[in-house]
Amino acid sequence: MTPKFDYSTPSNPEDIQQLGYILDQCFVEPGENENYFNRIGLENLRVIRRSGQIVGGLATIPMGQWWGGLLVPMTGIAGVGIAPEYRGSGAAIALMQDTVKELHSKGVPISVLYPATQRLYRKVGYEQAGSACGWEIPTNSIQILEQPLQMKAVPVDCEVFHELYLHQARLNNGNLDRHSSIWTPAIFRDKDEKIYAYLIGTVEQPQGYIIFSQKRSEASDYIQVKDWVVVTTAAVQTFWAFLASHRSQIDQVRWKGSAIDSLTLLLLEQTVKPRFVERWLLRVVNVQKALEKRGYPEGIQGELHLEVRDDLIAENNGKFILSVANGRGEVTKGGKGELQLDIRGLAPLYTNLFAPSELQVMGQLEGTETAISTAAQIFADSSPWMADHF
Repeated sequence: MTPKFDYSTPSNPEDIQQLGYILDQCFVEPGENENYFNRIGLENLRVIRRSGQIVGGLATIPMGQWWGGLLVPMTGIAGVGIAPEYRGSGAAIALMQDTVKELHSKGVPISVLYPATQRLYRKVGYEQAGSACGWEIPTNSIQILEQPLQMKAVPVDCEVFHELYLHQARLNNGNLDRHSSIWTPAIFRDKDEKIYAYLIGTVEQPQGYIIFSQKRSEASDYIQVKDWVVVTTAAVQTFWAFLASHRSQIDQVRWKGSAIDSLTLLLLEQTVKPRFVERWLLRVVNVQKALEKRGYPEGIQGELHLEVRDDLIAENNGKFILSVANGRGEVTKGGKGELQLDIRGLAPLYTNLFAPSELQVMGQLEGTETAISTAAQIFADSSPWMADHF
């Protein structure tokens, strides 16, 4: 007999305390959950019960994500945790299924998460969709010494950062319209280190910024870039020259960027090394809204006839016609179903993590030669990435 679970929002302080107790065991960060819950917003927490007892929960984070130059509403999933004595009981699957159904009922187009294990989330329709990469370079190998713009030390909560970040984010597929909980702790707050912030350019004409800390390990002293934006060539040159100026005291510079990071193009030598590369997962929650909200390449005009299978959301099943013109898409029901895929296969196609021909070889979609060629044109864009974790 399948156990019955009840999905809801926490209803009282005792529920919040119990969820915090469970997540302490899941993430080995005792005492941090109260602050985390307050930053996320208690209204964004979800719990799952069995026989009235809370056995797990998660956080839903309302944000947006840039696709094809347009901002698509997105809900991030974070802090998924199940009490140890209930793991393997089906609680995690039930929790995620109910969450996806709730997001669909609210009209959310897409959802994104970082997986501790892919198997769980694939069972509810999530699939690899973009990259998060960490990079490292020896400071003395940067060799860009000319600094065309001034660097001005500013408070770490400088309001112009938000505007500059959005200017850069909209140009990069997968970048977030950040929730306040990501801005504050992930970039600015760290109880064990001093954070420095510099504006690139003048206050009147800022062209970027860098936020960083200086750390010491057994092997080296290094700068950890916590956030960065460069919106002009001069800003990129200044960014590297500023970091190179630390070479007498700092051994290495670390930062987060894309899998193929354009920041490194100006470097004289290829001395950059990856520290980590991981994939985040995306779930198309509402097929029609997801396809209509994103942007498409200007100058491309055509129709893609899709047939989608979704075991969880009935409304996503069936045939759809995606008509693209002038950088926008319109979706209607029906059509020939010339490109067949399930909801998981739609995720890396939607984000252009993999080309349609690659997804075909991997068994993620089937289609006519014309449909696969049309999909390649419609979804052609830069590789999806984000530097943020949540």
